[in-house]
Amino acid sequence: MRENELAGARWRKSSHSGGGNDCVEVAFVPGGTAVRDSKDPEGGAFVLPAGGWQGLLDSLS
Repeated sequence: MRENELAGARWRKSSHSGGGNDCVEVAFVPGGTAVRDSKDPEGGAFVLPAGGWQGLLDSLS
């Protein structure tokens, strides 16, 4: 996914972050889930396909 395709993404941060900038943000985009560092939102993001995102969540629980 190209960077300009993420320009309109709605980024969300965990409510468990305490309001700080020391976590990751996610945005649900066509084809998967984009992830970026909240401390460096202009530093780029990577997109996990839907199955990859679910696999990540499954491994955390």
